[in-house]
Amino acid sequence: MNIDPSIIRAFAPTGRLRASINLGNPVLASRQSADAPPTGISVDLAHELARRLQLELEFAIFETARKSVEAVTEGRADIGFFAIDPVRGAGIAFTAPYILIEGRYLVRQESPITRNDQVDVASNRIAVGQGTAYDLFLTREIQAAKLVRAASSQVVVKTFLDNGLEVAAGVKQVLEIEARNVAGLRLLDEPFMVIQQAMGIPKDRGSVAARFLGDFIEEMKASGFIGEAMTRHGVAGASVAPPA
Repeated sequence: MNIDPSIIRAFAPTGRLRASINLGNPVLASRQSADAPPTGISVDLAHELARRLQLELEFAIFETARKSVEAVTEGRADIGFFAIDPVRGAGIAFTAPYILIEGRYLVRQESPITRNDQVDVASNRIAVGQGTAYDLFLTREIQAAKLVRAASSQVVVKTFLDNGLEVAAGVKQVLEIEARNVAGLRLLDEPFMVIQQAMGIPKDRGSVAARFLGDFIEEMKASGFIGEAMTRHGVAGASVAPPA
């Protein structure tokens, strides 16, 4: 596959493709230990892109979405895997989404809250992971309730429990695990948002590289690559995004 050298330089000005990986969303990436290599859908996509560009792949691994985004916007990484958001879009050129994930609310069993429209009232406090896609979304959407920001998405439910908050917000799959492990919790039935996961590249790398990345994601969806990766990594409760 012949690729214009200018595109390769745009993706990898250091000569290596540096991929920012966020471990805060286990739907997309995880690892067994601190010194183990990461695995997951985003990792598979990074390997495939590096293979096509004929570049050595290097991972920059972060525990939170916020730090992963910063690595790309500041040019310390060349590509990343993020939920699309207009705040992040100031410095990142996003592809169309490749996977759709639900954002859900979690409450205690005895809570009177049974519907999403009961959450945004002044008496409620909502635990969110600082800098996550759902934090950015709820910052714009919530009018009356108070957002309480946890250090990361991994400790949202702990923050919710330790502080006696009324609601926790997060990725459906993460909250489902917490609800199974901690007695007396339940998820509300409907998502409050659909999180559109996409790939991104720094905007200053140019529109040609951004289009190349967008075409790559469309091919990965159409070929079945992403669906197969979801099956391989045991991802349930999410769906491959439709064609752009």
